[in-house]
Amino acid sequence: MGESRTELLAWLNDLCQVNYTKIEQCGTGAVHCAIIDSIYRDVPLSKVKFAAKHEYEYVANYKILQAAFDKHKIDNHIPVDRLMKCKFQDNIEFMQWMKKYWDQYYPGGAYDAAARRGGVSTAVGTPLKKAAAAAPVNRSAIAPAALGAAKSAPIPSVSSDMAKKMQEMTLQAEELKETVGQVEKERDFYFSKLREIELYVSGALEQGGDQVMGKESLAHIQAIMYKTEEGFEPPANVEETETF
Repeated sequence: MGESRTELLAWLNDLCQVNYTKIEQCGTGAVHCAIIDSIYRDVPLSKVKFAAKHEYEYVANYKILQAAFDKHKIDNHIPVDRLMKCKFQDNIEFMQWMKKYWDQYYPGGAYDAAARRGGVSTAVGTPLKKAAAAAPVNRSAIAPAALGAAKSAPIPSVSSDMAKKMQEMTLQAEELKETVGQVEKERDFYFSKLREIELYVSGALEQGGDQVMGKESLAHIQAIMYKTEEGFEPPANVEETETF
């Protein structure tokens, strides 16, 4: 299953000389560039935005990472759209792959990440500063006439047609929300299947080398593909596929 969150954080902080506290912070793409550079020593880290806090900065980092992958013919797909959302599951899975690749290809010896960056700050991106609180209004300085006009101003009423449209839009929004929730549930369901198959096949290959998987293995994969759970039963009119 790969290293745990704690093990991965300890490793990348030590290797890349950063101070990450969450795997989600890897979603900026910066530390991935540093990991690849520790292997090949040719990634332009001075251009990597380690303190990135905007999406366009994340994209720039992943372009540098993809260029390094292309140069060294690393054919693993970089799920940029998912990683940039800085969600735990997507980022820990990709970081586990990165650690496995590093274990296989790291040439050994010391790696001076700070020197390779050329002094670029590695501070994790901070959120935008909140706008300063508005100064309190001195009501005594407001002309009495203005206060009177404000009090007498009529409050606009909402017509019945407008209220009906607003109610319809609210219902539509609720329906869309339910639809999105169902789609996300289906996505997670099928992704978990693919992930389970990936882990099973990887384990089988590690144990049996290049030997072709037998009938029992194929039957196990088929069982995973046809496994159901509440809300995901196959349609009644779908014919059963011949088993292995």
